[in-house]
Amino acid sequence: MGNVAIDASRRHPTIYIQDMTAPYRLHYAPDNASLVVRLVLEEMGLPYQTVLVDRRRNEQDSAAYRALNPNGLIPVLETPNGPIFETAAILLWLADTHGQLAPAPDSPDRAAFLKWLFFASNTLHADLRILFYAEKYIDAAQAETLRTGIRPRLRQHLRALDAEAKNAPIWLCPDHSSVLTYYLACQMRWMALYPACADRSWFQLADTPYLQAILMQLETRPATQAANAAEGLGVTPFTSPSYATPQEGSAT
Repeated sequence: MGNVAIDASRRHPTIYIQDMTAPYRLHYAPDNASLVVRLVLEEMGLPYQTVLVDRRRNEQDSAAYRALNPNGLIPVLETPNGPIFETAAILLWLADTHGQLAPAPDSPDRAAFLKWLFFASNTLHADLRILFYAEKYIDAAQAETLRTGIRPRLRQHLRALDAEAKNAPIWLCPDHSSVLTYYLACQMRWMALYPACADRSWFQLADTPYLQAILMQLETRPATQAANAAEGLGVTPFTSPSYATPQEGSAT
């Protein structure tokens, strides 16, 4: 593995959700972007607490939450160095702080890893938000037209990622989990489920076989099993997902 700081040896993570000495507090809602952070915390074996952000009550818009993230978006990870928001920022900070699940800053693989991590964040995730929340970007009567227009872009993004996964870099292959593989697994889960009222036939997991192999491997990980138990995701949350039960879960 050379200088690549990816830990593939861990097999039995411990859940520390109620450990009040934990250095991290994850503000989460089930099956939101916070799921990516939960999976990575579990994979790294880090102690953490969880704090439910009840979206039914718009707690993400409360003064207390906006003091942590002025944008009112989930997740926030409270750390000894202060709160961090933006999913990719949290993932990269955790990877660098704990030397796991990503190439080290001095690794020759670092540049390629970073460009695809931020492609997943700035391009893929941004376009997914348009698909999921089209009414926030355009008049509601035009929302389905916008969704129709964004789907070909999403398919193109997935093809590009699948082509990269075919090359099997250590940070995007079935043999080694990484912050990027967990991020993509969650995004592909959401593609298969949301928006609930719209056509989702455009997304077929079999169209991206190299990514599919990664998702199948991640479903066997203890970290995924811990997230399943916490958020009610089902036994195949990435390859054949079902809606989270309970929908909002609890803070524990």
